[in-house]
Amino acid sequence: MLNGKSGKIMINKVIILMLALFLFMLSGCRAEDVGNEPQKGQEQKKAEKEEPTEDETGAESQGLVAPEGMTLETRIKTPEGYVRKEAKKDSLSAFLRGYALKEDGSPVFLYNGKEKKNQTAHQAVFALPIEEEDLQQCADSIMRVYAEYFRETGQEEKIGFHFVSGFYAEYSKWREGYRIKVSGNDVSWEKSAGYDDSYESFQKYLRVVFSYAGTLSMEAESEETALSDIACGDVFLKGGSPGHVVLVADVCENEEGQKAFLLAQGYMPAQEFHLLKNPLHDGDPWYYEQEVKYPFATPEYRFPEGSLKRLSYQR
Repeated sequence: MLNGKSGKIMINKVIILMLALFLFMLSGCRAEDVGNEPQKGQEQKKAEKEEPTEDETGAESQGLVAPEGMTLETRIKTPEGYVRKEAKKDSLSAFLRGYALKEDGSPVFLYNGKEKKNQTAHQAVFALPIEEEDLQQCADSIMRVYAEYFRETGQEEKIGFHFVSGFYAEYSKWREGYRIKVSGNDVSWEKSAGYDDSYESFQKYLRVVFSYAGTLSMEAESEETALSDIACGDVFLKGGSPGHVVLVADVCENEEGQKAFLLAQGYMPAQEFHLLKNPLHDGDPWYYEQEVKYPFATPEYRFPEGSLKRLSYQR
């Protein structure tokens, strides 16, 4: 049996031991909480990082690109507040809006079957035929669009293009069996075949045109037009060797009369005709009249002021 003094000492020891145990448990809980705090912070940061920002989703959320659409009109929707004007049945606008596109996400191929190095500039690829030679470049692609359009709509008499030399190569004469003879700087017609309006003969005609026409001859066939009057079939054109040209493939308008337009191009080396993105905003390929500043930047070229042109065979 313990005396009073020994009992008090024993009780004090027990109390001290229990207090120490309590403090240990308390400090352990706090240490665990502190240890988990960085983990919670990391998870929160990760969640915040994975949540899309307004800049990343703003353009895409407009839903202007419909991947399932297989024509220009069904693939590319108009921006909010803009509408496409009704196009006449045999107009270039109707032709291009209804023209077949390759599947969404298709790469742009070169004339030799290889993929173009830059696959970031295009929004869609037109199913426009391309020759197997390095001929159908920027101006040639646009000449082909016009030639295919005139042929499909029964306006073959309008198919004709100037060479850089100034020689005028009209398809109607070719169709009658005349062929183009080039001797140095001299170019002339020579009757050497019978009437042939086949597509194969049409392709041969285009290959000759592509060999002797370009941005310089196209510039001679055009005149400057105002941005406020921009229309399907107009071009942004810088003549040269090399120069460049892109086609206004579609136009829409808002209630204030402001225009938005789509651009398409071929390029060097010869490659598939494709719809361009607008480098100013992802997910929205439309170029807005009020945004245009010079030099006017497209994904692969910058055009100087005065480069918006209307082609003679467009009228």
